[in-house]
Amino acid sequence: MLRRTIDITLPPLTGRRAVLTGGSDGIGLGIATRLAAAGAEVVLPVRSAAKGAAALERIRAAAPDAAVTLRELDLSSLASVAALGRTLRAEGAPIHLLINNAGVMTPPELQRTADGFELQLGTNHLGHFALVAEVLPLLRAGGARVTSQLSIAANGGAINWSDPNWERSYDGMRAYRQSKIALGLFGLELDRRSRAAGWGITSNLAHPGVAPTSLLAARPEVGRAADTAQVRVIRWLSARGILLGTALTAGLPALHAATTPEPGQLWGPSGPGHLGGAPGEQKLFPRLRSAADAERLWDLSEQLTGVAFAAA
Repeated sequence: MLRRTIDITLPPLTGRRAVLTGGSDGIGLGIATRLAAAGAEVVLPVRSAAKGAAALERIRAAAPDAAVTLRELDLSSLASVAALGRTLRAEGAPIHLLINNAGVMTPPELQRTADGFELQLGTNHLGHFALVAEVLPLLRAGGARVTSQLSIAANGGAINWSDPNWERSYDGMRAYRQSKIALGLFGLELDRRSRAAGWGITSNLAHPGVAPTSLLAARPEVGRAADTAQVRVIRWLSARGILLGTALTAGLPALHAATTPEPGQLWGPSGPGHLGGAPGEQKLFPRLRSAADAERLWDLSEQLTGVAFAAA
């Protein structure tokens, strides 16, 4: 089956600083490459220096004039997030785009972060929550757009309010859904609070649909020794252009959400089931529609992380 070419045109981004988590492979690498090619100064905070260096080579091969640099970051460690915040604040450069893209998915066994959080909640949501708080002055200085990368999985599940760190039981997919719902509620609440307080930040959400990435592949660092059956099926369908996207097309909703003058709330693929296709705005997932839940989640996140959002 021939795949219809799907792409978007980015506005010129020269003079704009973009920070992107999870940019060393997969969807994130494609996003970083497109931002750099459009002229942005791209900052890639990475956990693995070797993967980061390889990503730099690939970005510069595709965009020889790219302005792209690495910083250290382990989102599963609040100390690492704070260290990155200090580094970026010391550099003093305003941030114009922040894309919260990094994530982990369904470790087969319960794992915890350096701070004792369930790994997916700690990495996918709490790490990004703390990062935004750490760089809030730079985001305000840049009149930034913050785009948080969700998952179609956030269209199901719920926040486990009574046991958010899964102390009593663990289900990898339920914990993954929770982490992405939490990130989505945070992204929407950030936009509301920015408008109310005059921070000058806009915040929206994107999801990539379904595409072959490393999330369900073999990842020894999360206890997955081999590719899952799901990712093998996803690769087969994607390669044949059946319903699903590719690693490149899956990054387009986040790219559009991060750069469009009209931010909207949630962008995703517009094909059947929102699994693939060109990016388009779509209705918020039901789990993201409660402002009360978003406020409750914000308070819980501050309590768990010990991080507070300063007014300036």
